[in-house]
Amino acid sequence: MSHTGKRNETTRARVLTDDELKAVWKACDDTDHAAIVKLLLLTGQRAAEIGSLRWDEVKDDRIELPGERTKNKRPHTIPLSDPARAILDRFRVVGRVHVFGRDDAAGFRGWGVSKQRLDERIAKAGAPLTAWVVHDLRRTAATRMAELGVQPHIVEAVLNHVSGHKSGVAGIYNRATYDREKRAALNLWAEHVLAVVEDRAPTVVPMKRA
Repeated sequence: MSHTGKRNETTRARVLTDDELKAVWKACDDTDHAAIVKLLLLTGQRAAEIGSLRWDEVKDDRIELPGERTKNKRPHTIPLSDPARAILDRFRVVGRVHVFGRDDAAGFRGWGVSKQRLDERIAKAGAPLTAWVVHDLRRTAATRMAELGVQPHIVEAVLNHVSGHKSGVAGIYNRATYDREKRAALNLWAEHVLAVVEDRAPTVVPMKRA
């Protein structure tokens, strides 16, 4: 499924600039795919995890993914910034199992054609954006959070990566979930994204490294 970027996960190094980030956001319409794209940018999660998101995984101010729904098979909590919560609230429909998807059978489908239409809208707007894949949004969120001063182990916690401080023997003894720090990081990142999109200065200053 190259449209989600999975095939290129370990080989690409594409990070969107602020101008490119703004171009993608502005080209998003009111469709499921556009909402997913915005959520992927705001949360840094994998496309399959958000595209197949279930309402029983959405807990007010966070998403709680069970281990069977994550790549590393570990449960993962994703704090929701206000912009991310606002996007999800628009899709609440009584009785639905999945947040996205036309027939509610297995979440969102149609990645390829939806991405093509998004690219067409970006091009029509005359925005400068070279080839990109949806997975680049995850890399962009991670890289830009680090540039804003978020500690590397917190970025890893946001992404649900098991490496460094969470791998091997260290991971056995370090069971911290860093939920408070993840929330602060995602709030900081969301404010940066909205400031870029709205052509204004951010209201939250970057974190200072210890």
